[in-house]
Amino acid sequence: MFSQNGLSLDQAPPVSVVFRFFFSGALFGVLSGIFIIFFQDTIFNSHSIEAIILTHTLTLGVMLSFMFAALFQMLPVIAGVTLTSPIRKANLVQYPFILGTVALLLAFGLSKPWLFGLASLLLGTSILFIVFAMLKNLLSLPNHSSSSKGILIALLSLGIVVLSALYLTATLSGVIDGTYYTKIKVAHYSFGLFGWIALLIISISFQVIEMFYVTPPYPTLVSRYLPLTIFMLLLFSTVATSFNDSIWFISDILIALLLSGYALLTLKRLTEKKRPLTDATVWFWRIGLNSLLLSMLSMLISLFTDMAIVKTLSYIFFASFALSIVFAMFYKIVPFLTWFHLSSQGYFTAPMMHEVIHPKTAKKHLYIHLATIIAFILSIFIPKFIILAGLLTILSFGWMTYQIIHAHLIYKKIQKSGEKFDMNPTNI
Repeated sequence: MFSQNGLSLDQAPPVSVVFRFFFSGALFGVLSGIFIIFFQDTIFNSHSIEAIILTHTLTLGVMLSFMFAALFQMLPVIAGVTLTSPIRKANLVQYPFILGTVALLLAFGLSKPWLFGLASLLLGTSILFIVFAMLKNLLSLPNHSSSSKGILIALLSLGIVVLSALYLTATLSGVIDGTYYTKIKVAHYSFGLFGWIALLIISISFQVIEMFYVTPPYPTLVSRYLPLTIFMLLLFSTVATSFNDSIWFISDILIALLLSGYALLTLKRLTEKKRPLTDATVWFWRIGLNSLLLSMLSMLISLFTDMAIVKTLSYIFFASFALSIVFAMFYKIVPFLTWFHLSSQGYFTAPMMHEVIHPKTAKKHLYIHLATIIAFILSIFIPKFIILAGLLTILSFGWMTYQIIHAHLIYKKIQKSGEKFDMNPTNI
C-alpha cells in the first residue's frame, strides 16, 4: 500500500514510536483548547502573550509532534530511509522536546529568563539532533524522489526555525541585546509556516496523493522545483531584508501565489482520482487545500489593507490547512501501522484497517473539525463563539487521543492473545 517495492518490518519503525508522537501531539491539542477557553478573543491579537502561547502550543506541541510521527513512518516509505535505533532516537527527541515546550510556554507566561534558557537548551538540542540525523540519512541516499528532496528542504527550514528561535529566546532572556530581533522574528515565523509546515505537507503529498487516491502524478516542473523555489525565496528575503525592508512584501506575494497554485492543482488531482470511494481522509485533504487557498487570499488582501479581521482569517485558515492534512494522514497511518505490524509478526487474527478505526469514526471527526473551523470564524464577529471553538478543539483532539489509545489496546490485545501462523509446521 505504501510503496511499490513493499515495506519490510525491518524498515518500519516500532509502532510505539509513531503512536507516542501522535499521542503527545493530541494532548497538546487538548491543552490548546483549554487555552482558547481561558484566553478567549485575546488570541486574535497577534502581539499578545496569549496569542504567542497558543501559537507555540499549536506549532510546537501539536504540529511538530504530529510531523515527527509522520516522518518516522514516512521516511522509510517515500524516501527509502531507515533510521537506525528508532526507539532510542525517539526517546532522545520526545522527552526533552515535551519538557522544552512546556518550559517555553511557561517562559512566555511568567517572563522568567531562566525558563527561556531551559527551553532553548531542551528544544534546541532535541530538535536539532533529530533534524541532523534525518538529514544525514537523506543526504546519503544515492537516488532521490521529488518527495525526499522536498523533505530534505523542509528539514533544512526546520533547522533555520530552531536557530532563529534560539536567537529570539536569547534576546528575551537578556543574554544578547537582540539588535536584529524584529528581522529574525519575521524569518522565524516565515520559515516555520511556509518553509517547514507547508513544504513538508507539499513534499509528502507528491507521493501520497497519487499513492492513496490513485491520481495522475504531479507535473515534473511542480514536484521538482516548487519546494526549492519557496525555500530560496525565504532564504533570499531573510538575507536581503538587511538592505531593503520591503523585500518580504514581494516575497509574500510570490509565496501566496505559489501555494495557491499548488492547492488548486492538488484539488484538481483529487477530482481525477481513479478510486471511486471517497472516505473522510479525502475530505480532510479538500478542506485543508481550500483553507490554504483562503489563507493565501486573506494574506494577499492583508498586504494591501490594514484590516485586522483579514489577517486573523489568514491565521485561522492556515491552521485549518495544516491540521486538516495532519488528520488525513493520521487516519491513514494509525490503522495501517496496527495492521501491518501485527500481520508482519505472523498474527492471522490481525484486524483489518477498518476494524482499527472505522471509516464512520473518521467521518465523525471530520464533522467536528468542520464545526471547529466555523466556530472560530464566527467568533471573530460574535466573541461568545470562542468558548464553543475552544470546547470543539478539546473534543477534536480528545477524539484523536481516544483513537490512538484504542488502536494501541487492539495492538497489545492481539500480541497477548492472538493466534499466529505456524511458520514451522511438523510433517504429518
